[in-house]
Amino acid sequence: MNPTGGPPGRTGQAAGAPRPAPDAERPARAVREAAARVPRARGGGRGLPPSERLRVKLAFAEPALRASSAALWRSEGLLPRYRAYLCAMHTVIRASVPLMERAAERAGLLARHGDPLGAPLAAYLDEHVREEAEHDTWLLEDLTAAGSGPRAALDPVPSPLVASLAGAQYYWIEHHHPVALLGYIAVLEGHAPAAGLAPRLARSTGLPAPAFRTVHEHARLDDGHAGELFALLDRLPLSRAQETAVAVSALHTTDALTQLFVRLGRTGPAPPVRGAGRSVPREGQT
Repeated sequence: MNPTGGPPGRTGQAAGAPRPAPDAERPARAVREAAARVPRARGGGRGLPPSERLRVKLAFAEPALRASSAALWRSEGLLPRYRAYLCAMHTVIRASVPLMERAAERAGLLARHGDPLGAPLAAYLDEHVREEAEHDTWLLEDLTAAGSGPRAALDPVPSPLVASLAGAQYYWIEHHHPVALLGYIAVLEGHAPAAGLAPRLARSTGLPAPAFRTVHEHARLDDGHAGELFALLDRLPLSRAQETAVAVSALHTTDALTQLFVRLGRTGPAPPVRGAGRSVPREGQT
């Protein structure tokens, strides 16, 4: 689970990818594409499987996430921004396994009390814990290869945005239902790095290949993980309230990631502002 903020499964920012639309057009176009899918969801979407209903909801929130990702990966000043990204992702990813372990415990307890979601949810989370183990260590190793070192991620107080991102999941696990965590996982797994992102970042920053292990490995792994999660959503006997909990979690995760990427995107030179009108002339200019 190492999101880069692109479309589900891919960033669209890999080397060789089509040139993105201008910033002012890209979000509007993405919203139009999302809206085009909604007529299929007649009757409030009851004719669609849960996974597709979730995708439709997320499609309206994703344009802002994509725009923040585009600013994050711009080439100007990328080296300090990439190091800041690694630090931030470590604070996110180190919470993932403990979150899933706690959700699996709660799901197992609910199963013993007759909840039909409990057993399949616990089984999925237990397996996913094994798949995600040590990924936070990868990020610390990447930081070392990038010339910073583990203390750059471990010493500072984690961002309130990260606390909001992960902390909300703890609340829903403990005080509502652990199935909500599937929304969080869906977003993080569904925005995996593109296959060409790691080599493009290496060329832009001049860093060695070991500094991009996490990006490279998650580009290879997370696309299949997202498919497994959406298949699970369609198998679970979700009530409408439980499906809503997953969607609320996913939308909160998308919003928190967007804010985090916007903050990270401010590291280094700012991108030029388009359509902002004429600039004020400097002294001596006409």
